[in-house]
Amino acid sequence: MAELGLLLFSLSILFSTSLCCPDDQKLALLHFKSSLLDSINSSTQYSLSSLDSWDASSDCCHWDMVTCSSRSNSRKVVALHLYSLVLAEQPIPFPSMVLSPLSLIKSLMLLDISSNYIVGEIPPGVFSNLSKLVHLDMMQNNFSGSIPPQIFHLRHLQYLDMSSNLLKGVISKEVGSLLNLRVLRLDDNSLGGYIPEEIGNLTKLQQLNLRSNNFFGMIPSSVLFLKELETLELRDNSLSMEIPKDIGDLTNLTTLALSGNRLTGGITSSIQKLHKLETLRLENNLLSGGIPTWLFDIKSLKDLFLGGNNLTWNNTVNLEPKCMLAQLSLSSCRLAGRIPDWISAQKDLLFLDLSKNKLEGPFPEWVAEMDIGSIFLSDNNLTGSLPPRLFRSESLSVLALSRNSFSGELPSNIGDAIKVMILMFSGNNFSGQIPKSISKIYRLLLLDLSGNRFSGNIPDFRPNALLAYIDFSYNEFSGEIPVIFSQETRILSLGKNMFSGKLPSNLTDLNNLEHLDLHDNRIAGELPMSLSQMSTLQVLNLRNNTLEGSIPSTITNLTNLRILDVSNNNLSGEIPAKLGNLVGMIDTPNTFKSVSDMFTFPIEFSDLIVNWKKSKQGLSSHSLEIYSLLDLSKNQLSGQLPASLGHLKGLKLLNISNNHLSGNIPATFGNLESLESLDLSRNRLSGSIPRTLSKLQELTTLDVSNNKLVGQIPVGGQMDTMDDPNSYANNSGLCGFQIQLPCTPEQPQVKQPEADDSWFSWQGAGIGYSVGFFATITIILVSGCISRLPPQNRHRSHRRQRF
Repeated sequence: MAELGLLLFSLSILFSTSLCCPDDQKLALLHFKSSLLDSINSSTQYSLSSLDSWDASSDCCHWDMVTCSSRSNSRKVVALHLYSLVLAEQPIPFPSMVLSPLSLIKSLMLLDISSNYIVGEIPPGVFSNLSKLVHLDMMQNNFSGSIPPQIFHLRHLQYLDMSSNLLKGVISKEVGSLLNLRVLRLDDNSLGGYIPEEIGNLTKLQQLNLRSNNFFGMIPSSVLFLKELETLELRDNSLSMEIPKDIGDLTNLTTLALSGNRLTGGITSSIQKLHKLETLRLENNLLSGGIPTWLFDIKSLKDLFLGGNNLTWNNTVNLEPKCMLAQLSLSSCRLAGRIPDWISAQKDLLFLDLSKNKLEGPFPEWVAEMDIGSIFLSDNNLTGSLPPRLFRSESLSVLALSRNSFSGELPSNIGDAIKVMILMFSGNNFSGQIPKSISKIYRLLLLDLSGNRFSGNIPDFRPNALLAYIDFSYNEFSGEIPVIFSQETRILSLGKNMFSGKLPSNLTDLNNLEHLDLHDNRIAGELPMSLSQMSTLQVLNLRNNTLEGSIPSTITNLTNLRILDVSNNNLSGEIPAKLGNLVGMIDTPNTFKSVSDMFTFPIEFSDLIVNWKKSKQGLSSHSLEIYSLLDLSKNQLSGQLPASLGHLKGLKLLNISNNHLSGNIPATFGNLESLESLDLSRNRLSGSIPRTLSKLQELTTLDVSNNKLVGQIPVGGQMDTMDDPNSYANNSGLCGFQIQLPCTPEQPQVKQPEADDSWFSWQGAGIGYSVGFFATITIILVSGCISRLPPQNRHRSHRRQRF
C-alpha cells in the first residue's frame, strides 16, 4: 500500500512537471519584466499590476497575459497578450530593447505588444527565432526606423499590425517571403516610398492594410495577383495615378478603401464585377467624372463614401438602388435641388453626409422619420425651420446643419433626442431663446450655436453632464457671463455677444477648462486674481472689452497658457516681468487636443479669430497646438518692455503696439526663435533696434513705426527682407537700406558682426565715395605702418585695433 502511494506521488510530480512551462521560457519572461521595470523612472506614478502574477515561484502558464499550449506532453508558451502594460497619467516611454528576452520563446505563435509607449527601432534579433509567429500586433507605439527584414521571414504569419508608430523607410523586398500571410496591417505609420511590387507574392493574403503611411506613387499592379484578398485598405497615404482598371478581378473583395490619397481619373467600371463588395471608400482624392449609377446595382454594398473629389452627380437621374446602404457620403459631389428622394428607400441608413453641395429647400420630413444616426447637411442652401419629429428620433447622435439658411426657433422638444452627442447649427438664421430642454441631453458632448441670432438667457447645464465643447459666439446674448456649465467643459466660446459685468470669480469651478473666449463683449472691471487658479487654461481671449487695472503677475501660474489676447482694453500699469515665466509660451508643448479627436469623422469648429500679421485671421481649432501668441496691444500700458519676454521662445506672435511703453527694445528679443510677427508700433520706445533681431529666422512681419528709435536698422538674416518703409515710419533717426536712407557718420551705429559681408557692402555704398576713399587711404597707411613694426609691437597694434 505504501509502495502504491509512493508510485502515485511520483507520477503526480512527473505529470505536474510536464504541465509546467519550460524553465528557459520562465526566465526569459522574468528577464523581460525586470528590463521593463529598470527602464521606468522610479519617481513616476505608474501601475504595472498586469504583471503582478509573474513570480519565479509559480508556473508561468498560470500568469496573467500568458497562454500555454494544451498538449498533454508539452506546456510551452504560445501567446503573450502584453498590451497596455504600463498605466500612468502621462505616457511612460521605455526602450525597444526591453523586448529582446522575448526572442528566446521560440514556441510563440501570438505576440501582442500594442498600445504601449515603446520607443526606438524594432530590435531585429527579437524576430530571428520566432519563426512560428502567426499573429503579431505592434500598433500604437513609437517604434521608429524601418521594418526589420526578419519580420518578412515569418512564413506562418497571418496577422501583422504595425499601425500608429513612427516607422519610416521602404518595405523590404523580402516581403515576398510572407507567402502564407493572411492579414497585413501597416497602417498609421510614416513609411516612405512605393508600395513594393513584391506585395503581389503574398498570394494567400486575405486582408491587406497599409493605411496612414507615407506611401506614394501608383498602386502596384501586382496587387491584382492577390486573388484571395477580401480587404484592400490603403487609406491616408499619398498614392497617385489611377485606380487599377482591373481591380474588379479581385472578386473576393468585401472592402476597397482608397480614400485620403491623390488618385486621379474616374471610377473604373471593373468595380461593378465586385459582387461581394460591402464597403467602397474613395473619398478625398482627385477623382473626376460622373458618379456611375451602376454602383447602386451592387446588391451587397452597404457603405459608400465618394465625397471630397471632383465627381459630379446627374441630378436628373431617376435612381432605384438595388443595394441597402448603411452609410452614404456624397459630400462635395455637386448635388443640386432638393435632397434626392431615392434616399428615402434606404431604410437601414445610419450615416448620411450630403454636406458641401448646392441642396435647396426645407428639411424633408421623411429624413426626420428615417431615424438616421448621423446627419451631415452643412454648407448647403437649405431653408425653413426644423421639424420637431427630428428630435423624437431614438437613433440621432450627430446633427450637423451649419452654414445653411435655416431660420425660426429651435423646436422646444430638442431635449427629447437623448442620444445626441453633437449638435452643430452655426452660421444660420436661428433666433429666439435656446430651449431649456437642451440641458437634459446627458450625452451631449458638443454644442455649436455660433453665428445665429439667439438671445435671452442661456440654460443652466447640469454639472455632471458630459458637455465639453460649447460655442455660443456671434449671437445676441446679454446679461452677466453664465457659468453654470458641465464640469467637463473644456472649450467655452462666448465671444461677440453683449455680455456685461465683471469676469465671474467662479469661472474657476470649471476645473477642466482649456479654452476661454470672451472677445468683443462689454466685460468691465479688473482681471480677477482668481484667473491664476485655472491651471488647465491654454487659450484666454478677452480682446475688445473694457477691462481696466493692471495685469496681475499671478497670471504666470497658468503654466499651460499658450495664447493670451487682452488687446483693445483699458489695461494700465507696467507689463509684469513674470510674464517671461509662462511655461506654455516657452516650451509650447503639444498638449492641446481638439474635441474632434474623439470622433472618427471630421468635425469643423469655429476658428479662433486673432490679429495675425496686421489683419484679423482665423486660426483653425484643429491646429491650435502649433500656435503661441501674446497680444497686449491697444491698452494703456506704460513703463519699459521687460527683458524677460525674451524667454518666451515658443511665441509665434508678439504684439504690444498702441500703448505708452518707453525705454529700449530688449536685446533678449533676439532669443524669440519661433517668432513670425513682432509689432511694437505706436509706443514711446527709444534707442536703436537691437541687432539680435537678425537672428530671428522665422520673422516675416515687423512693425516698429511711430516710436523714437534711432540708428541703423540691423541687417542680415530675415532683417534684410523687412524692407517695408511703413514698418519704420515716424521715428526720429532710423537709417538703413530697408528705408532707402543711408546712415551718416553722425548717426548712431549698431555694431554688426565682423564677418557680416552684407554690412560692409552697404556701408561702402551708402556712406559715399569721398568717405570710402579716405577710409581706404587710412587702411593702407595703417597697414603699412603695422607691417614695419617689430613683431612684439605688431601684436599690440592688432590688440588695439580689436578693441
